[in-house]
Amino acid sequence: DLLVEVQTRSFSPLKRKLRALTKNHSVRLVHPIAAEKWILKISEHGEELGRRKSPKRGRIEDVFKELVAIPDLMQHERFVLEVLMIREEEVRMYDGKGSWRHPEWRKEDRRLLEVLEQRRLCNPQQAAALLPGAAALPRPFTNRQLATAAKLRLNLAGRMTYCLRKMGSLDVIGTGPHRAQLFAEPTY
Repeated sequence: DLLVEVQTRSFSPLKRKLRALTKNHSVRLVHPIAAEKWILKISEHGEELGRRKSPKRGRIEDVFKELVAIPDLMQHERFVLEVLMIREEEVRMYDGKGSWRHPEWRKEDRRLLEVLEQRRLCNPQQAAALLPGAAALPRPFTNRQLATAAKLRLNLAGRMTYCLRKMGSLDVIGTGPHRAQLFAEPTY
C-alpha cells in the first residue's frame, strides 16, 4: 500500500501521522517548491489588473527548511520524499481583507502551471548528494563555507547540516575558527 501526502508548507504537523503510517504502509511525501512564481492581481469584480513575475526563486535545497521537523524519517525504508520544482501562479484579489503586510490584497489562490523537475529522496545518501562537490566545498567544512559554496543563506546551510547530521550523513568532527562546527561525511 502506497500512501501519498502532498504538503506545500510545514512538515511539523505531520510528524506523528507520518511515523504512525510508516509502520504499516509505504509513504510518499510530495513537497512542491516554486522555482518560478507569477503573481496575478484581480479586482474584487474579477477583472485582471496585471500579471508579473515574482523575483523570488525556490531551489531544491529549500526542502531542508521543512525537513528539519522530520529528518529521522529519511532513514525509514518505507518513507520517500519527492520534491517537485514547479512554476506556479499566485492569484491576489484586491478586496481590503489582506494581511498586515499587504492590507488591500488577499491571496485568493495558487495554481500549478508546470512541473519543471521531479526529485525523489529515498535515503540519507540521496539527501547528502545535494551538498556541493569536493571541488567547491572543502572537507571538513563549516556552515559558512557551505553557504558560500552553494550560494545559500547561512540559516539554510545550518538547517542542511542539522538534517544531514540527524540522518547520519554528516558528523561533527570538531570546531574551527570562532567555535564553528566542522562537518565531514562519516567514515564507516
